Amino acid sequence: MRKAIVAAALAVASISTVAFVPKASARTAPALDDPTIVAIFDAANTADIETGELAAKKGTTKEVRDFGAMLARDHKAVRQQGRDLAKKLGVTPTAPKPDQGARDHAAAMTQLRGLDGKAFDKAFLQHEVAFHKAVIDAVTTTLLPAIQNADVKALVVKVAPAFQAHMLAAQNLETKLGS
Repeated sequence: MRKAIVAAALAVASISTVAFVPKASARTAPALDDPTIVAIFDAANTADIETGELAAKKGTTKEVRDFGAMLARDHKAVRQQGRDLAKKLGVTPTAPKPDQGARDHAAAMTQLRGLDGKAFDKAFLQHEVAFHKAVIDAVTTTLLPAIQNADVKALVVKVAPAFQAHMLAAQNLETKLGS
């Protein structure tokens, strides 16, 4: 049962972000343990909460502000599920070393904070489209084929459409706003 729960955490973490998964070559790829998986999950959701909240404040259109608020709201709910899971497992989250995802997120936030007006909207929407495309690709090509537990696979299949919807919403806003 514990392996299924850890696999579920990894599945949701992978859906939540690709950037927060430590990147290494096949020869040096570290095994993801429970504390690392929980930390990645929490950090990934926190990152999307932060970008969403920033867009909810800085967006120049109601659509961009509403989209940012939706991202923040959705990821707060998912992050809480991860935190509840960590508590249930008795796991103390331990960020991967090096934490490239944290550095990438900090750089994205610095860039977005430095922009205003339509330039902000454009950069934010481009970020969200690319982010969600990468996540969807990772889920379909790497994660789903690797999942052994039927319940975990069902969870990923159930949750995955929300990420497709986030990507499509960002693409549609990008097109609508001429970004």
